Amino acid sequence: MGKMKKKYESGAATAFIPRNQAIKKLQLTIADFRRLCILKGVYPVEPKNKKKVNKGRSGNRTFYFAKDINYLASDPIINKFRDFKVYVKRLKRAKGRRDVKALGRLRANKPSYKIDHIVKERYPTFTDAIRDLDDCLSLIFLFSVLPKSKRVYVERVQLAKRFSLEFMHYLIASKSLRKCFISIKGYYFQAEIKGQKITWVMPHKLAYQCPDDVDFRIMSTFVEFYSVMLGFVNFKSYQDIGLIYPPKLSITKNDTKAKDDEYDLSDLNDEFLASLNCDAIKINQSQDESQGDEFPLVDEENPDHIEKEKIEEDNLNKLKALFKGLKFFLNREVPREPFVLAIRSFSGEVSWDKASALGSTYQENDETITHQIIDRPLVGKTYLNRAYVQPQWVFDCINENILLPVDDYLPGAVLPPHLSPFVDTNEHGYIPPEKQKLIKLKLGITDTEDKIKPEDPEEKEEQNVDKKEKKNVPKPETKINKKEETKIAKKKPSKNSDSEDESEESEEEEINDMKVDLDSPDEEQESDEESSEPEEEEKTQPDKDKKPMIAVVKAQPKKENVNLILKRQVDEERKLSEMMIPKKNKRLYDKIMKSKKKKNQEVEKLKQKRKIYDENQVKNAKKIK
Repeated sequence: MGKMKKKYESGAATAFIPRNQAIKKLQLTIADFRRLCILKGVYPVEPKNKKKVNKGRSGNRTFYFAKDINYLASDPIINKFRDFKVYVKRLKRAKGRRDVKALGRLRANKPSYKIDHIVKERYPTFTDAIRDLDDCLSLIFLFSVLPKSKRVYVERVQLAKRFSLEFMHYLIASKSLRKCFISIKGYYFQAEIKGQKITWVMPHKLAYQCPDDVDFRIMSTFVEFYSVMLGFVNFKSYQDIGLIYPPKLSITKNDTKAKDDEYDLSDLNDEFLASLNCDAIKINQSQDESQGDEFPLVDEENPDHIEKEKIEEDNLNKLKALFKGLKFFLNREVPREPFVLAIRSFSGEVSWDKASALGSTYQENDETITHQIIDRPLVGKTYLNRAYVQPQWVFDCINENILLPVDDYLPGAVLPPHLSPFVDTNEHGYIPPEKQKLIKLKLGITDTEDKIKPEDPEEKEEQNVDKKEKKNVPKPETKINKKEETKIAKKKPSKNSDSEDESEESEEEEINDMKVDLDSPDEEQESDEESSEPEEEEKTQPDKDKKPMIAVVKAQPKKENVNLILKRQVDEERKLSEMMIPKKNKRLYDKIMKSKKKKNQEVEKLKQKRKIYDENQVKNAKKIK
């Protein structure tokens, strides 16, 4: 008989370890333990049965995998943390003793550590690093905007700004940007690198207030790791497209507008790098650009797949050259970085006032400018040979892959809704009317009456009232013989003098009519025949009802609705397939159908909300008028 196993000595109880035990095992403080977990990518886990893991106790505790803690124990960075603690103790002692020589010696030998090996461990391939760039870029771009403060090291902010600018230069050179969107949080961008889609946020540059409920130490640890990671990605990305890293810009003395030769271009390189308006120097600039290798397609035998890939490639090339040949000028109120990135990534040229920042290539009075982006009322001189548009026009054109008409984006105009490009209308089910209009514009459907205007319920009511009035209008009287009209007029009694005058006038009119009738007797006969026709029809009508006419008529083919027949067939097949579903899968099928039903209900709710919104808009517009 084997040895009896004791309770909580195997299984889930040994697979997990509480945080306090992990800290004791590694002999670290909680701050160092937290920093080490962030750098190594080890996070707390939620066990399925907490009571078993917690050895019968019901208290809330933080658990980690025991394997992860053993993995952390073998990292050499733990010794660097301990060395740093010793350094801090010696520094405090030297300060207390006011030993200047010891202070200088200690600061010169300050311990430091590198986390390059950790980046290589976590991301063994370049594609793995690109997949995890979303959070990295969002945090790096956030820290690049932060001002100087006691909570964040200035070196971290400067490093984040440098890496973010280098990444934006790579996007411009490789034309990797795909989608843009403006929101309250900032500017959303999506790029495609090595077949991977990356989405991040560039925050607005607004007045900053340091929040009290944010732990900047944890965020700084993340930035410390992400800055090293993004440095690796930038280096590899620049090498792939043949650019020098760190980037060197193709600027000359003429660009700086300096009178003296004492200015060194290397000093101004960072400022021109921040402008994003200068091209980076390639490794072999003298040689011609080498074309990429053409690899055979996977499905060469499938012509549909090949055609689909060709169409996608054509659309991508069209998107990359969307602003080709267009020259933009940014006003002072327009934020420079996001719009320079968006315009230059799609082959456009952009500039701004030279007094606001370095890097401007042409001024406002340049006659070759095609579009001027303005976000305030027009003041001063205006040029007739260019279009003045609001900033939203640039992002809408990129998302729709077409140059939209500028009429809806003129300064002071009410802008159309800024639709998110990250919402898939096919999956979502509901397509707003503005999106339908853009789809028709892409397809080339130009319908003058297809302007998206909400239906006015009051106009509908007026139309219905008009229709009812038309129905109630009496039919025109049948033609009566003019001789009978004269008899009727003679029989009418005259009550007042006014009526006598009217009767005299009517008699004169009748005499004139009689003269006309004598001149045209044929017309009188025709009128008599026309008047007699309805009487004959009235007489013959009851006879037809009694004895219907019997005749042989040529048979006509029966008209059948093909779509209705096909729909019935599909419904019958679906019912049969539902009946054939086994019991094991029936529950899953019911869940799928229930989710579809919910989705349809949500779409209907959205349509109703949009209808109510359009009605309110019409009412408000009428009130304003």
